Amino acid sequence: MHPFDLTAPTALDEALEILDDPDAQPLAGGQTLIPTLKARLAAPAHLVSLRRISELRGVEADAGHVTIGAMTPHAVVARQARDVFPALAKLAGTIGDPMVRNRGTIGGSLANNDPSACYPSAVLASNATIVTTARQIAADAFFDGLFTTALDEGELIRKVRFPIPIAANYQKFCHPASRFALTGVFVAKFATGIRVAVTGAGEDGVFRWHAAEEALGAACRPETVEALDLPDEPMMADMHGSREYRAHLARVLTARAVAAIES
Repeated sequence: MHPFDLTAPTALDEALEILDDPDAQPLAGGQTLIPTLKARLAAPAHLVSLRRISELRGVEADAGHVTIGAMTPHAVVARQARDVFPALAKLAGTIGDPMVRNRGTIGGSLANNDPSACYPSAVLASNATIVTTARQIAADAFFDGLFTTALDEGELIRKVRFPIPIAANYQKFCHPASRFALTGVFVAKFATGIRVAVTGAGEDGVFRWHAAEEALGAACRPETVEALDLPDEPMMADMHGSREYRAHLARVLTARAVAAIES
């Protein structure tokens, strides 16, 4: 690991001022950044920890929405969102191991946009809004590909505002070591329709399965999904699974999620 300076401001304005320095980099939960530093794949001169900024933490529910501060750990989401958005709480409770869930944050996960991360599927399927230090970004406009988002340089996520669906469910096929999603599917049912987001499988990261959304809007049953064809060309292929395998998993997990929300 290369040497670096560490600052831990207590106010967001203070953090943004420090981050004006091009050599400074924000540090959220550190569950990706710290291993990257240890492997000497990055060498920022100055890390700015956001952990002490209280305004970036917390879970609040109001008028059909739940809003989660960017620095809220997964374990807190799993506990505090349980009564208002059970599917999101369940998702948070399946991320990594206890250490990861108590250190990792929703904002860090979304800003990193790992193609196998769980939160992007919930954000995309729920049509959430990412509120940053500069603007509000709709979920459909936020994810730009592997490890890439719509965030500009120096722009930080402040909170994520989720519309609460009528029903929702998350199904994940875990990698047994990392607990990342080999494939994960989040299905959210709203009065206006159904949204289906797939993570861990797409070659370009998380994506909406539009064909499934359209079909389920007409008949929300597991059998509807089983009859669909999900092309395997845009799927990820690696040592853990082929494109065909991930396409199969996406269909199976979507059908299970639909069965859960309709039971």
